[in-house]
Amino acid sequence: MPHTDHHLLLFLFPLLLLAGFLVYAAGSRHAYRNRARTEPGDPAAFDWHFFVPCRDEEAVIATTVARLRADFPYADVWVVDDASDDRTGAIVAAFAADDARVHLVSRVRPEARTGKGAALNAAYRELGGALGPAADRDRVVVCVIDADGRLDRAAPAMVGGPGGFGDPETGGVQVGVRMRNVDDPRPLPGRGRCANALARLLVRVQDMEFAVSNAGMQLLRTRTGSVGLGGNGQFTRLSALDRIAEAERRPWREGALLEDYELGLHMILTGDRVRHVADTWVSQEGLPHARRLLTQRTRWAQGNLQCARYAPRILSSRHYTGGGVLETLYTFGQPLAHLFSLVLSAVLLAVLALHGFAGALAWWPLALCLAVLSVVPFLLWGPVYRRDFAPDTSRGRALLWGLALWLYAYHLFPASARAFVRILRGRTGWSKTRRNAEPTTTGPVAVEA
Repeated sequence: MPHTDHHLLLFLFPLLLLAGFLVYAAGSRHAYRNRARTEPGDPAAFDWHFFVPCRDEEAVIATTVARLRADFPYADVWVVDDASDDRTGAIVAAFAADDARVHLVSRVRPEARTGKGAALNAAYRELGGALGPAADRDRVVVCVIDADGRLDRAAPAMVGGPGGFGDPETGGVQVGVRMRNVDDPRPLPGRGRCANALARLLVRVQDMEFAVSNAGMQLLRTRTGSVGLGGNGQFTRLSALDRIAEAERRPWREGALLEDYELGLHMILTGDRVRHVADTWVSQEGLPHARRLLTQRTRWAQGNLQCARYAPRILSSRHYTGGGVLETLYTFGQPLAHLFSLVLSAVLLAVLALHGFAGALAWWPLALCLAVLSVVPFLLWGPVYRRDFAPDTSRGRALLWGLALWLYAYHLFPASARAFVRILRGRTGWSKTRRNAEPTTTGPVAVEA
């Protein structure tokens, strides 16, 4: 086969991968731009319970509990202290002593520190015992909030409307996610101007990622019936959790790296609908440290690869539509696609080096076309983000943010490679990502052997 044919084949594979990405990106952007506004409901129609899993969260937990009780006085707060080494348990115990709606769920070793799923299951059991057998569990809504999470006061009304739990077939609702420190002028105190400028940009593109890009994906999933639940701002009907527990022995899968996303899969497999509400939000800290971000995203990529075990069940499920099956399998396969792209790029460079770059120059129009097509979907999110979340920003800066979002997306390639290496080495243990308010120490940040 002539060298030019070899080169054509090398370009064909990334072209097919890019085509899949472009279709998905276009569908996400269309779903976001054409979304219907959320019709609110009556929060009094439901009983609200917040689950806050914690391990060594004394830097943030007092503020979080106080804000939840102030903003949602009709709700109960269940804080799971997963054998913290700091004062997390004592802080929450002091709240509980003065407020009957604050509950401390204490876990101790060796049962403790076995993952977020196990901590949430402990809160589920405690809530079930407190409610008793006579409770109307269809009316009970559980919301999982990060220890540093801040929930929009309108969230219960929004998720309780006809697009959420007002529909009796809805078992779960995920709200939008924002980065709370997006306007922090010095995300890295004590560091120089250049380091802080890069850190601000890193937090900004994370906010763009969640506020518009990921929101678009979730709204597309609303149409395909495959919305994913996240670990922050995750609302579930207690009766839906019961159905999963009956089928799986507990609602949240223990030992999973993406117990939140897996919960959504189980919910759909047991016949409940999962919805996304983009008109309300929960905020969390954006990570200004590239190392912490890469570690977090490696966990997410490894968790995605773990979810491939559900593919046979999804393919045979009567609760998944054809579009839902395709979207879910696409999500499972993204880390593998990133890994394949890395290998393909290395092969392409090796071939070009062996056969000479001069002949390859004939393919520069195709290479340029691929490059432009890969940038444009990210670039287009810049003006959308400016319109909805940063109207005081110039159009030029918004386009630069879109370009930065494209560059930022390349972190998925090393994250996927690291995830695959961890799987090959049999490494599945993780510890929490350190909060920005916690002091910096040496050694691993968020990963353990």
